[in-house]
Amino acid sequence: MALKLITSASALAVSLVEAKAHLRVDTSDDDTLITAMITAATEAAEQATGRAIMPQTLELAQDEFTYAMVLTRVPVASITSIKYIDLDGAEQTLSGAAYTIDNADDFGPVYVVPAYDTEWPDTRDQINAVKVRYVAGYANAAAVPESIKAWIKLQVGAMYENRESEVVDRGSVLSLGFADRLLDRYLVVGKRWKVMEK
Repeated sequence: MALKLITSASALAVSLVEAKAHLRVDTSDDDTLITAMITAATEAAEQATGRAIMPQTLELAQDEFTYAMVLTRVPVASITSIKYIDLDGAEQTLSGAAYTIDNADDFGPVYVVPAYDTEWPDTRDQINAVKVRYVAGYANAAAVPESIKAWIKLQVGAMYENRESEVVDRGSVLSLGFADRLLDRYLVVGKRWKVMEK
């Protein structure tokens, strides 16, 4: 089972204007740097929570159909296509009526299962014979939970203030332990959480 990013998000959950307000930056000199930091912090939030923050297209590949195919990046907005290699080696696209999505749990993965009274078709015995392409992420920046956006802004603030990986000759560094807790409510069940030690 492999998951691949097909199309990245085209918008940010935290805008440059919001980040600059958080940083108390009035000039445009560091706009490119701050935008890169927003992107990095968003990617870190996605990695930590197992969620897609903004709409993006992903593709799950597996060697065969399993009863319930697990889409681990949530929230899932839609299934774009399910393609498979049939027994003759030809690529087929499954009809949308042939499957259903179980996305009842906001804090767990989404399952794709056969529609009522149907079965998955047989596939050729080969690597990545089944590919599920789907869109995951909150609909827009306004739909992203404020806790996630606050965490992104705090991470941008830490990166902006400390531009190196180590702090030298500044005395001890105090971590704001609450910052990482902002993501806890949005962890996808089964996602392992590690707090980075500072």
